[in-house]
Formats: sequence, structure tokens, C-alpha cells
Amino acid sequence: MKELISIITPSYNSAEFIEETIQSVLNQTYENWEWLISDDRSKDNTVEIIRKYNDPRIKLQVLEQNGGAGNARNKSLERAQGRYIAFLDSDDLWYPEYLETMTNFMQENNAELAYCNYSRCDEHTMEPILKDFEADKIVTFSNLLKTCRLAPVSTIYDTKRVGKFFFPVKSKREDHVMWLNLLKEIPKGYPLKKTLAKYRMRENSVSRKKQNIIKDQYLVYKDFMGFSTLKSLYYTANWAVNGFLKYSKIFN
Repeated sequence: MKELISIITPSYNSAEFIEETIQSVLNQTYENWEWLISDDRSKDNTVEIIRKYNDPRIKLQVLEQNGGAGNARNKSLERAQGRYIAFLDSDDLWYPEYLETMTNFMQENNAELAYCNYSRCDEHTMEPILKDFEADKIVTFSNLLKTCRLAPVSTIYDTKRVGKFFFPVKSKREDHVMWLNLLKEIPKGYPLKKTLAKYRMRENSVSRKKQNIIKDQYLVYKDFMGFSTLKSLYYTANWAVNGFLKYSKIFN
């Protein structure tokens, strides 16, 4: 029997997009999964939409209070029983072969972590608005310090090999901190050079407002990695330049 995959999803006011996301999971060719959705006290009808789907693999938890995406992901991770951990935000999409292709790739390469290409799409039409983000490099702790190549929508890791890794709840850059902590424990993550996911680029997304989160990124290095001020500034500068290249239409 195929290994169980735990899909980790935080949801908050996702009614506009959540049905597309649900359908992309139900369409997966790999069927042995559990989907752990932690709703962060949505004020719209997100919860009602999720509850319409009568699939025992979909396991919804409505949190007692709003605690942010990192906390919601942690609540799902606490309940996860699968060997593989996959992340899918409540407005993003997977191609039908995502889970199957990724886990086959990991097994073939004896990989503890793998990531793939993903499309960067308009939030309403889901048509690409930038060149696909390419999984073109082996990821290590060292090169992940300078730019975060790992996106939740396109990355899977193996808990049998590395255990579970949780998100810091006091950082607005919780994804990057979690990936760095994971890459401290393993030598590398492997790139699969195939587009298997769609990332919805929303205008109000915190991750898009680079100019507003320089301080938060600096704290990734200063507070969470324990680097000196000078070293933290060095890596923050690298991250800022690479972030511009990652999202600028001039270079894509």
C-alpha cells in the first residue's frame, strides 16, 4: 500500500477560492492522503463550504481563536499521521499528478525533501503572470539563507527520515524559518524540474509586500538563527536582491 501523505492547510476567509483548492486535491491521482485543514476563525463562509464535502480524508478543525497561518499549520501538523508532509494554502492549486510525481521522485532519489516548479498566477484568472518559478538548484542550509526557494505549495518532506518541523508563531517569515531549521538537519533538498502547482499571487499577500518586511526578514537571521547584527544584515541584503529578481517582471 502507498504511504500516507498528510496535507497541511491553514484557512482564513478563503470562501472565494477554497472550492478550487478542494477540487485540486480531490483530483489527485495519488489517493492515500489525509487533509488536515485548520480554520483560523474565518469570518466568511469558508467553514460551511469545506463541510459540504463528505470525504472522510478531509479533516477540518475550527480553531478557538485566530492565531495566524503559522499557528494554524502547527495545529494541523500536530494531528498529522502521514509519512510525507505536503503543504497547500487555501487559495493555491495542485496539478492532478502532484502528489504521485513528487513522492515517486523522492523515493527514486532517496530524498528527504523535494520541491518542484510552480506557476505564478493572477489571483482571479489563474493565468500565469510571471515566468514559472523553477526548481533549478539543490537546496542547502547555506543557499537557503540567501533566498527562500522553497514554497509550501511545491515542497514535500519525509517525516520518517527527518521528523516533524513546526512553524514559529512569532515570525511573519515563518515559512523561511521552518525550512532553515529543517535544512540544518539534512544535507540537501532535491529539485524536480517540472511544473506541478499553481501559486495564486494575491495583491494583499504579505509575502508580496517586500518593502514592508525587511525588518521581519532581518529577524529571521538575528532572532531565529542567532546571527550577529553584521551577519544578519548581510543575509538580509542578499534576500532583498534575490527577492527582487524572483518577482520582477524585468527578469522573468
